[in-house]
Amino acid sequence: MRVDKTVENAHECQCLNCPSYTKTCKIKNNMHTPLDVAERIDNDEHWELLFCAMDKSNCIHENRGCKCMDCPVHKKYALNNEDYCLHTGGVY
Repeated sequence: MRVDKTVENAHECQCLNCPSYTKTCKIKNNMHTPLDVAERIDNDEHWELLFCAMDKSNCIHENRGCKCMDCPVHKKYALNNEDYCLHTGGVY
C-alpha cells in the first residue's frame, strides 16, 4: 500500500527518532520544521523522513536499529516491511 505524503503523516513519522538516523544526519540534512513540511509538501520529491512514503535515505547507510514497527504511520497503512531508510520499499 502506498503511504500518502501528508503533513499528518509527517508529524506522526518516527524516522527522526530512529537510532539509525544519527545526529550527523540531522545536522547534514537540516531537518525541516513542521511548518516547512506543510509549506513544501507538494513540491519536494524527497525528505529525510517519512521514508515509507518517499525513498530511501540519502544519509543513512547502516542499520543501528529500526522503529518502523512502532510507528503510527506504519500501523495506519498496515505495512509489513521495515528499513525503509535503507531500501526503497523496505526489506521484503
